[in-house]
Amino acid sequence: MKRWKKKATLIAGGTNVIPDLRARAIRPEVLIDISHLKGLSYIKEDKKKIHIGALTTVSELASSRIIQKWAPLLSHAANQLGNPLVRNRATIAGNLADGSPAADTAVPLLALEAIVVIQGGKERQVPIHQFFVGPNQTVLKRNEMIKEVIVPKFNPNAKIAYFKLGLRNSMAVSVVSIAVLMEMEKTFCKKAKIGYGAVAPRPIRAYQIEKMLENNEVTGKLLETCCKAISKEVHPISDIRASKEYRIEMASVLLKRGLRELILKPGDAETSSA
Repeated sequence: MKRWKKKATLIAGGTNVIPDLRARAIRPEVLIDISHLKGLSYIKEDKKKIHIGALTTVSELASSRIIQKWAPLLSHAANQLGNPLVRNRATIAGNLADGSPAADTAVPLLALEAIVVIQGGKERQVPIHQFFVGPNQTVLKRNEMIKEVIVPKFNPNAKIAYFKLGLRNSMAVSVVSIAVLMEMEKTFCKKAKIGYGAVAPRPIRAYQIEKMLENNEVTGKLLETCCKAISKEVHPISDIRASKEYRIEMASVLLKRGLRELILKPGDAETSSA
């Protein structure tokens, strides 16, 4: 990458690169195939964290017992990404490096406060909320690549919800997606982490909503206030999949649905595709 600079593009699963080549969205002179670097495909755990290699496929994320136990939000999102053929090819690094505002793995990773490990000469670690900088733009430099993703282990007492709204039931790019993680004492919220996809130029955390929820009794009135306030945090665009106004409305609807699932039902909320 250092040698070829802007003339080269990395390729692993190819689920983003090949469509971009066909659409002439990118025109590299050289493709650097890293798909055979087996040392970058792994899911490991230590006492407090999960380490996910860059070339770990989405299907491996969905089926991993480690991910299902310690990062179930990521497992649920992986199960809803594309179709089985895409999940068998797409990698976690490719999904993140593409920088799409609708990146399916980014939304749960935001709620889980993951860290992206970047290699390019000197290794550096970037919190996931700082990794995306704009539409299809990340902090990756031309001679850098994602090495692994580090995910803090999920508190088994926390409650989770994940919803993805698409134009059809399968293979759909998100119109809006949301991941919610809350630590509760009955109806009192101790901690809240909320990730959103496809409602801004990049995947985002709903920090203001989190502040409204944390250290408060989650009542119906607070829930309604949060759902109205989300319109100030999201900044979607209109495109072929949905209008700006529809996305704002759906951001509120999915937030209400997620919070109600967590507060009104005992145990972890079920996840669904809207």
